[in-house]
Amino acid sequence: MPPSLGQGAYSTLPPTFTEKLGRWLRWPAVLAAIVAALYLVFAIYTTGQAAWAAGLLVLFTAGFYVYLSRDGFAWRYLFPGIAGMLVFIAFPLVYTAQIGFTNYSSTHLLSESRVREYLLEQHDAVEDQVLGYSLHASGTEYRLALQAEGEPAPRWVSPPLALRAGKDLRVDLAAPQAAMTHGAALPLPELIKHREALAGLVLVLPDKTELRYLGLREFGPVKPQWTANDDGSLTRMADGVVFKPNRDTGFFESGSGDVLQPGFKAFIGAANYARMLLDAEFRGPFLSIFTWTVVFSALTVFFATAIGMLFAVMLNWEGMKFRTTYRTLLFLPYAVPGFISILVFKGLFNQNFGEINAILDALFGIKPAWFADPLLAKTMLVIVNVWLGYPYVMILCSGLLKSIPADLYEASALAGASPATNFFKITAPLIIKPLAPLLVSAFAFNFNNFVLIALLTDGRPDFLSTKLPAGQTDILVSYTYRIAFRDSGSDFGLAAAISTLIFFLVAALSLINLRLSAKAQK
Repeated sequence: MPPSLGQGAYSTLPPTFTEKLGRWLRWPAVLAAIVAALYLVFAIYTTGQAAWAAGLLVLFTAGFYVYLSRDGFAWRYLFPGIAGMLVFIAFPLVYTAQIGFTNYSSTHLLSESRVREYLLEQHDAVEDQVLGYSLHASGTEYRLALQAEGEPAPRWVSPPLALRAGKDLRVDLAAPQAAMTHGAALPLPELIKHREALAGLVLVLPDKTELRYLGLREFGPVKPQWTANDDGSLTRMADGVVFKPNRDTGFFESGSGDVLQPGFKAFIGAANYARMLLDAEFRGPFLSIFTWTVVFSALTVFFATAIGMLFAVMLNWEGMKFRTTYRTLLFLPYAVPGFISILVFKGLFNQNFGEINAILDALFGIKPAWFADPLLAKTMLVIVNVWLGYPYVMILCSGLLKSIPADLYEASALAGASPATNFFKITAPLIIKPLAPLLVSAFAFNFNNFVLIALLTDGRPDFLSTKLPAGQTDILVSYTYRIAFRDSGSDFGLAAAISTLIFFLVAALSLINLRLSAKAQK
């Protein structure tokens, strides 16, 4: 074998310019990436999110180890997938689950320390020392003139100020000089333009009294409403009442039971889960919604499977004319975007103007209240969902029918079996086994079919006399959405607990799906 073609010949060739440039730029690029990663971790840590910063640091460290060391070479193709699963699947799941053990809601958004800081930042004006002010142009700058109500001349005047927004400034005031002149006071629209800059000023009198911005017409000294105590409690300056943090309720509370707003996020253990089971006013609607979710998913899968399988068997008949036309028409519900079909059905089922009620009124003299009656609303949801779902089953069954040996039907025909016998003895048993995992997946999908509920009924009609608004056509996912983001006070903790329950239910269905898939392959 010629040396030029032998093993290792390419390793003796001199490196090209591109290879040399890549070697020169490799470590500067790696160093820049490390610096950028550390800066990002530090930025997150400075916002008070130490746990997130630590997690991100571990992720970056693992990434650099895998791609920069020889020992991690085997993980280079697996690491992106594993990192993606941790960031986009595991982390949201764990974060949602931990929220389910808190009282996180619209009234408990902040941490305890942030609520304490917010209360300590509250101040009251010292009313008897408040001064009015006027703003005067002084060339390209401005002067402030302060005076008490009823005084004919300014008591204090500031030096010329540039009044730049976003810049806090301490300004020493002085008594006006006899020779000092300034223009007319600026009107209110001009004051409004400089409001942000004026709010950043601290005016200091000769006796060191500090005056702060109190509005478009006043500056004055302020006093804090609260003082902090060593045990974490707060004392109200006006009356000396002490408010202590109650970590069971998430509020600062006084001994008499008064609470301060806003509340803070606190760990409440399994209270949200206990509420699902032990609170009678919540348990009733919750169990009804859970039952309806299961029934809705099961009925949809059953009827969609029955109709889809029936159409697939009919279209499999070779002697049928215009088979392709029928197949195309029956496939259309699956081809049209689902949200468009749902909105069309919403108009068709309108009680007063919908075509469905117009036909029923002409034939039977009735106009059902599809959206007001709970049973009719649920029936409507099942009808629309079956319409949207049967083409999927029809396509699956059409493919599975092609795999059934034709000689089975020939032998059945010789035995004089009817079409019904062929279906129940040959067709159904042979396609239901490979179809079962897909039906479980369809059940899981309908278990979380938020779009249908939100667009067609929005969960209505509602249950009456419930603690939390709940709809009789809500399923668990739409009920969770209402609790978290709609008309229930944004109870994120309770919504997270229900979401965690939904996850475990869907995970159980996924395990069943895997088991059925394994059996179908045997």
